[in-house]
Amino acid sequence: MEQAGLLEKLEKIVERYYEVEKLLGESDVMNDMKRYVQLNKEYRDLAPIVEAAKRYRTLQEGLQQARTILAEESDPDLRELAKQEIEESEQKVDPMEEEIRLLLLPGDPQDSKNAIVEIRAGTGGDEASLFAGDLFRMYSYFAELRKWKLEVTSSSEGTVGGYKEIVFSLKGDGVYGIMKYESGVHRVQRVPQTETQGRVHTSAASVVVLPEAEEFDVELKMEDIRKDTYCSSGPGGQSVNTTYSAVRLTHIPSGIVVQCQDQKSQIKNFEKALIELRTRLYNIEYQKYLDGVSSQRKTMVSTGDRSAKIRTYNFPQGRVTDHRVNYTVYNLDAVLNGALDSFIEQLQIAENAERLRASGI
Repeated sequence: MEQAGLLEKLEKIVERYYEVEKLLGESDVMNDMKRYVQLNKEYRDLAPIVEAAKRYRTLQEGLQQARTILAEESDPDLRELAKQEIEESEQKVDPMEEEIRLLLLPGDPQDSKNAIVEIRAGTGGDEASLFAGDLFRMYSYFAELRKWKLEVTSSSEGTVGGYKEIVFSLKGDGVYGIMKYESGVHRVQRVPQTETQGRVHTSAASVVVLPEAEEFDVELKMEDIRKDTYCSSGPGGQSVNTTYSAVRLTHIPSGIVVQCQDQKSQIKNFEKALIELRTRLYNIEYQKYLDGVSSQRKTMVSTGDRSAKIRTYNFPQGRVTDHRVNYTVYNLDAVLNGALDSFIEQLQIAENAERLRASGI
């Protein structure tokens, strides 16, 4: 996109920003909660672009003033200052335009949402369950570093440790936009504790990351939901408590079943199960969006292909490789302690470059 076209697009966005700001103060909008939430989100999304537009306009105005001084002034000192100003400003133009082009890309509307994460042990038996436990701890550390709130919804422990399956929610700023890169099959290569001859085995666990549906995203009718209660159970089926606090919800029209037994309170378990049910229903429609994205362009992530092998954790070499961007680090221990930022950054860079090529901005 040429500079003139970029400026024109920015002006329209700034105009829309102030239009939304005005609408948010109107009584009819404030009384319509669904519309108010949508407009408030649009306002927040436009704010970074408007701020960048102001900085870009200031840069261009300063550059134009310096060029005028250089063209019209005869004073050598003023001319030298103008030359320096032009040189410094011109070095800032391309990076700032690149930043604005990225901001102008239509973002995934789900990126700002919280996330529900599901880890399941795959091939590899007990070793796969142990690896699923390692992944859960890795995301727990990552969430702690990001100051996100993690809550386990349900879990099924492995016979020797780890998890056959664990479902948890992550709440914080832009959680899904970061965690979506983790969806897919994770492989581990290491010598299992039960291996007597020191042979390296390969096991796997799948990670599914879903954007958590908000109350306004899905309209749930309670008459469509069957609620069952039962006693929470621990490893080996042992009873955790004797009250019927665990909750299982079945959405009759779709057949989707969710359960929660993490809390001692049946009410709290019901609330958490309802959030997960709403999310899974919402993601049926969201999957159609992902399929549309995938059909339009080859993408690094967000295709919804949960069977794709995305990352390998090799213990003998202390190596972690992300196969989507051919990015490898040799700090396995740090990664398992939550050091995922470098992987997220590489994936974001690759996807943004791809999206810029596809958009023509």
